[in-house]
Amino acid sequence: QVQLDESGGGLVQAGGSLKLSCAASGDIRLINVMGWYRQTPGNEREKVAQVTSAGKTDYADSVKGRFGVSRDNAKMTVDLQMNSLKPEDTAVYYCTATTWAMKNYWGQGTQVTVSS
Repeated sequence: QVQLDESGGGLVQAGGSLKLSCAASGDIRLINVMGWYRQTPGNEREKVAQVTSAGKTDYADSVKGRFGVSRDNAKMTVDLQMNSLKPEDTAVYYCTATTWAMKNYWGQGTQVTVSS
């Protein structure tokens, strides 16, 4: 089992920045990919950014150039630095971890609200 503990989020004006952090605990040796998804009411959860254990990153087109994902394999943490935030970035953001066996774990979610 893997547990994910998120921190960060909150309210920010458009153009501002926020940083989300997530720490994994439990069977962390099983984790390959870590990242972030987001979800708005009535919509499916969508991938924002992810990083593999080898450091390969992947971003949604909507956040490329504005968000940066980073990972500390020793501490098994993953951060999401969000810059130039837009109102459409408002969502509940979820930390995720995927094991080598392709099992997904999710954090409890943290609200990000960007005001115009």
